[in-house]
Amino acid sequence: MGACLPWTVPTQRAVTFVGGPLAQSYGIALTASGPAEVALLPLPRLSLGGVRLAATTDDAPLAEGGALKLQLNLFALLAGRIEVNTASLEGGTVSLPTRDDDTRWAGPRARAARLVEPGSAHPRRLTLSQVTVTGRDPRDGQVQTARDVDLTVSWPSWSAQVDVAGAFRWNAVPARFTLTGLRIADLATGARSPFVATADWPAGSLSVEGEGSLDKGLLDGGLALTGSASLRTRSLPETLGWMGGDVALSPMIEAFALAGAFEIRDRALLLPSVRLEVGDNRFEGAGAVSLTGGRPAIQATLAADSLNLAPLLAETLRLFGRDDAESPGWSGRSLALHPLMGGDLDLRVSAGGARMGPLLFEDVAASVLVRRGGIEAALSRATLQGGLVKGRLGLTPAADEPNKTEFRLQGAFDHLDLGAVLVDLGQDRSVFGAARGQVVMEGTGAMPDTLMRHLDGRATLSIDGGALAGIDLVDVVHRNGTVATGALARRNGRTAFEHASLTLRIVDGVGEIVDGVLRTPALTGTLSGAVVLPERRFEARAQLRPRAAADGTARPGPTYAIVGPWDAIVVRKAAPEDGGGLTSTGALRAPPAGGKPDLPAAARAYAP
Repeated sequence: MGACLPWTVPTQRAVTFVGGPLAQSYGIALTASGPAEVALLPLPRLSLGGVRLAATTDDAPLAEGGALKLQLNLFALLAGRIEVNTASLEGGTVSLPTRDDDTRWAGPRARAARLVEPGSAHPRRLTLSQVTVTGRDPRDGQVQTARDVDLTVSWPSWSAQVDVAGAFRWNAVPARFTLTGLRIADLATGARSPFVATADWPAGSLSVEGEGSLDKGLLDGGLALTGSASLRTRSLPETLGWMGGDVALSPMIEAFALAGAFEIRDRALLLPSVRLEVGDNRFEGAGAVSLTGGRPAIQATLAADSLNLAPLLAETLRLFGRDDAESPGWSGRSLALHPLMGGDLDLRVSAGGARMGPLLFEDVAASVLVRRGGIEAALSRATLQGGLVKGRLGLTPAADEPNKTEFRLQGAFDHLDLGAVLVDLGQDRSVFGAARGQVVMEGTGAMPDTLMRHLDGRATLSIDGGALAGIDLVDVVHRNGTVATGALARRNGRTAFEHASLTLRIVDGVGEIVDGVLRTPALTGTLSGAVVLPERRFEARAQLRPRAAADGTARPGPTYAIVGPWDAIVVRKAAPEDGGGLTSTGALRAPPAGGKPDLPAAARAYAP
C-alpha cells in the first residue's frame, strides 16, 4: 500500500536520477526548483515541479514552469536503465524557435529522429496540459502565442501509427484538432504515410484525408501531401481574422465551403478538381494557391449552372446608396481598396445564367484580377433580353492618397430589348426596339459623394425602328401639347419612330445632354438639359416639332420642362420663350419675368 502512495523525495536527487538518461537519449537538460514526488506501484512514476528543460548544447529554455510527470518502464528500471513510457507537462511555457538563427531545438530534433529507428525505445504517450506555446509564424515571421494548449501524442508499442489530439486558444478563439493514422517510421525513411486530420473552430471546420511524405527527412521540411479535403465556414472574414491571414475580396464573402482533391508541394496548393460554395452559388473547376512571397496568390477557373449576384448588388447599393432614409445625397462610406486587396487573385468564371436582382443574364463569362496595383473586373460577354452586354471596371488606389480610389468603367450593349428590361425592373413597357449604346466613365474619390463630383465620361444610347408605348405624340401635337386622358388612350397610344438617340457628356458630375433626338414620319423631338449626379436631379427640356409641309412651312410644337429628383421627376408644359438653356451648375434657366402663365387644358387648344 505504501508503494502505491506518492512520496516526497529530495528534488536534486530526483533530477540527478532521471536527468542523465534524458540528456543521453533526447538531448535535453533537466533542472527543477519545485517539490519532487515518487511512487512505485502500479508503475514507477516521478513528478517534478518548477521544471526547466533546455537543450544540452544551448542554454535557451525549451520549456519552463509547470510540473513534469514521468512514468518509467518497470522492466528497464529493474535492469538498471531509465526509459520513459509517458511524459506529461502541466502548465508552464513551451518556447519554439522565434528567429532564423534560433537553434535551441536542433539537438533534440536530431535525437528524436533516431527514436524511430527499428529497436529504439520511445515514449508511448506525450501530453501537454494548460500550456502556453510561443513560436514564430512561418507566414510573416511574427511571434505568435497559443494559450490553454492541451496536446496528446499516442504511439503504442504494438502499433506503427501515431495519433495526435489537441485543443488550444489562439487570438481568444478556441479550436480543436486531431491527426490519426500517421506512420512516423515511414516518414523518417522518406516513404509516404497515410493520415486523417480534422479541425474545428467556432466559425467552421476542416477535414483532410490523404498521404504525405517528407522529402528531406523528419522535421526538416520538404512536406508533400496529396488527398481530399473539405473546408466549411459560416464567415470567411471571421475565419481569416482568427487565423491572422487574408485573401483578395474576402470582405465580400460570408458563407464559404470547398471540397475536392488537393496536392501540396513547395508552399503551393494545387486543386485539380474542386467544388466550391460561396453563399448560394455553387461552382466546379480547378485552381491553385501559392504562398511564396508572403502574399497569397490564387488562380482559379470555375463554372456554374446559375449565379445569384443579389448579395453583390445589395452591397453595391449600400455602398452608393443613402446612409439613412432622410439623407438625399450619396453615401459617405469609404471607397478604400486595401480591405479587398489582401492577396493576388486571377479568377475566371463562366455560368449558364446569372441573376442580379430582377435581371437575368445568360451565357455569362467574366474575370476578376486583383494585384497590388488595383482591381480589374471584366464581363467578357453576357446575354440580356436578346442583347449582348460587355464591360470592364478598373479600381486603382490613388498615387497621392491610398484611401482615394480611381474609378474607370467601360461598357457596351447591342440589340438590347430595352422595353423588356424595363418590365424586369418593374416598370411599364414604354419603348420597343433593339437598343445599342456605350458608356465610358472615370473619376476619383474617397467616398461615393466625392466620386460623383469628380466623375467625367460619355454615354450614348440609340434605337432604330422602334416605338413608344402609352402615348401618341402626333395626337399630342394636334392637341397643342395636351396628352389625352383616360386608360383607353394610354393603352392604345403608340408612336412609331425611325430613330431615337441620346448622348450624355459628363464633366465634374454634371451630365449634359448634347444630342437627344427622336424622329418619326410626322414630327421631330429634341431633348436638352442635364443630369446632375451629385444632387441626383434631372433637369431637361423637350420640344416637339412637326415635320415641314410640302411648301416648306412648319408650325412650332409644344415644349416641356422635365425636372425633379430621380425618384420624383415632374413633366410640365413650358412656353417656348421660357429660356431653354442651362446655368453654370447644369440647372435650367428660370423663365423671364412677366412670362405668360399656363392656360387651363380646356382653353389651351383655342389659344393663339
